[in-house]
Amino acid sequence: MTDARRPDLIPLTVLTGFLGAGKTTLLNRLLRDPALSDTVVIVNEFGAVGLDHLLIEAIDENMVLLGAGCLCCTVRGDLIATLEDLLRKRDNGRITPFRRVVIETTGLADPAPILHALIYHPYLVMRYRLQGVVTVVDAVNGFGTLDAHPEAVRQAAVADRIVLAKADLAADTGALRARLHALNPSAPIDPPDVPAETLLGGFFGLDGKGADVRAWLGEAQAEGHGQAHGHAHDVNRHDAAIRAFSLTSDVPVPRAAFEMFLDLLRGGHGPKLLRLKGLVALADAPDRPVVVHGVQHVVHAPVTLPAWPDDDRTSRLVLIVHDLDPAFVTRLWDAFLGRPRIDAPDAAALTANPLAIPGG
Repeated sequence: MTDARRPDLIPLTVLTGFLGAGKTTLLNRLLRDPALSDTVVIVNEFGAVGLDHLLIEAIDENMVLLGAGCLCCTVRGDLIATLEDLLRKRDNGRITPFRRVVIETTGLADPAPILHALIYHPYLVMRYRLQGVVTVVDAVNGFGTLDAHPEAVRQAAVADRIVLAKADLAADTGALRARLHALNPSAPIDPPDVPAETLLGGFFGLDGKGADVRAWLGEAQAEGHGQAHGHAHDVNRHDAAIRAFSLTSDVPVPRAAFEMFLDLLRGGHGPKLLRLKGLVALADAPDRPVVVHGVQHVVHAPVTLPAWPDDDRTSRLVLIVHDLDPAFVTRLWDAFLGRPRIDAPDAAALTANPLAIPGG
């Protein structure tokens, strides 16, 4: 049962993309959309973001009011401190209550530390809800950027949605789209003029909307992509070792087995686990599925839904991993579920020594 005294969770979106990808252009367009009124935008420094035409009033040294009705503030070296300060100002009536947060990262940022804070910090998880990661990719230079910079690959790999910017300047985007889809098959690839509510909304919330679950998991697209992509990789390609795949179960999963599976996976191979998200039926309460999501070694405590969002009662986990063989993760999953696909000696070895699971 929901605690009536607990404030509603504030949805938060991470906007990322490599240097010059077009994040600022996209952010400027989004801030003109009335759907983003009462939004806080967090950037690393004002000098890096061309929002001057939208600034109308300074609130303090780190925060200004935008003409679109949004607040904009800086990350003062510590994202957690900034998010906590915003909540204090909101709760004390020092700023107008906001209903959404967008974090715009630097072009060289690895999104993982930000996601860590949002799903692990004990206070932030009580007030903010990670709505999703939006990654902007430059259609003109994106292929070369992915070849040269592992940060760009990780930004695309953890995305819930990908925005392909500058497509009108590119002769052909087919090869880039295919590479992005192979890297992250569950992420839709959107044009830069996608409506704000579509881009920043529609991810999985806790309201039980079935369409949101399917979009958030993307399990249909991810299924079957656990193996090699089916084409040769250049030795300089940083995404050759990144795989997306799904784990499923048609029968409820024992709670102890599920918790031990997660513990072994994150404990033994946390740095290789770029993203994990899923909806699982536990054997002790199969009619109330749990939502789980994690980044690297940090897995958020599962949240129990009051009911299934639709008629599909299949448990499914979507994983994006780096240098970790999906076949071994699948065998570990099967071992804990007691499936006959794996023989007893192999199952015992996997569960006894998860650190021995080789990379991809």
